[in-house]
Amino acid sequence: MTAPAHIAMFSIAAHGHVNPSIEVIRELVRRGHRVTYAIPPVFAEKVAGTGAEPRTWHSVLPSPDDDPAAWGTTLLDHVEPFLDDAVQALPQLAEAYEGDEPDLVLHDITSYPARVLAHRWGVPAISLSPNLVAWEGYEKEVAEPMWAEPRRTERGRAYYARFQAWLAENGVTRHPDPFVGRPDRSLVLIPRALQPHADRVDTRVHTFVGACQGDRAAQGGWRRPPEAGKVVLVSLGSAFTDRPDFYRECVRAFGGLPGWHLVLQIGRHVDPAALGDVPANVEVHDWVPQLAILRQADLFVTHAGAGGSQEGLVTGTPMIAVPQAVDQFGNADLLQALGVARRVDTADATAATLRATALALVDDPATARRLARLKAETAAEGGVERAADLIEAELPGHRPRPAGP
Repeated sequence: MTAPAHIAMFSIAAHGHVNPSIEVIRELVRRGHRVTYAIPPVFAEKVAGTGAEPRTWHSVLPSPDDDPAAWGTTLLDHVEPFLDDAVQALPQLAEAYEGDEPDLVLHDITSYPARVLAHRWGVPAISLSPNLVAWEGYEKEVAEPMWAEPRRTERGRAYYARFQAWLAENGVTRHPDPFVGRPDRSLVLIPRALQPHADRVDTRVHTFVGACQGDRAAQGGWRRPPEAGKVVLVSLGSAFTDRPDFYRECVRAFGGLPGWHLVLQIGRHVDPAALGDVPANVEVHDWVPQLAILRQADLFVTHAGAGGSQEGLVTGTPMIAVPQAVDQFGNADLLQALGVARRVDTADATAATLRATALALVDDPATARRLARLKAETAAEGGVERAADLIEAELPGHRPRPAGP
């Protein structure tokens, strides 16, 4: 048995960064470890529900309820807030852990202070990645072209100079790019099937453990209507949900369609009244227990975020991918290449297109066979149990856990 240890997790206040690892934290607590979790107050209750101890700190990042426009539109708009937040968070977090340093640090990919503190404390650090990781050749193929223009600007040069100076002040000699994108150890909390160029990922650093979802009973359940021949769930996740025109097209596509039942999640930014008259076979919510519904659904219309994409695979649900931002476009293309989804861009997501795509997908035997294979492959990656085993393996003085009966 591994001796109980103090494990500290660090993340930001964003559903897509907290939710993927929450069941891993719960499992570590169940195994007897003392887990502290550094998180802004808005997620403290969710963290406490795992049995971990929240260590709250003030963040200057946009909150989960803010308009996504608060993040700006350019690459520098997106990355500068994380550095700003890290610089002001580090002293808070150092004080919160003074005299109670952990044996091991877990951190989200956006938690720069966690890696600095692990270096300061001389303890192992493991990245828990909620989405794709860099492969061999990533820098040349993706990062360098993406950063070519920003690096030529005064603003871009100032960003790198500030980042480099902050790292140096804290005893870290790495360049900002590998500091952010090349962890020493990483557990990837997505199925390997969703990783671009998976054959070029360094498996000495990155281990794919697949979906770490747990039973999510605390989120509530959902019951499929007995008269529903087909159930379709529409969800654009938790951030880019202010899409009333798209939701109206979904209602037109599936509302009143004989034998179909539509569950429509519209988020907090859209007034249900904006949808107009809603047929009886449509239920509208600002939030739903997504996994519970997908276990009973026949089709998933998704923004193709990392979480939703893997939930579609885990439940074997064919998908229409309507990407909205960042990595979702790549995820949508990958799902389509796997033969388990069709990508439809928002501008093209008319009622007629959505309906025709849905009818072609839900009864396609080849799609069903591919989903069944990927569902089995994902389950074999180990999920929560394997993630916890691998974390324990990095603890000082670790001895392997005995095999079960």
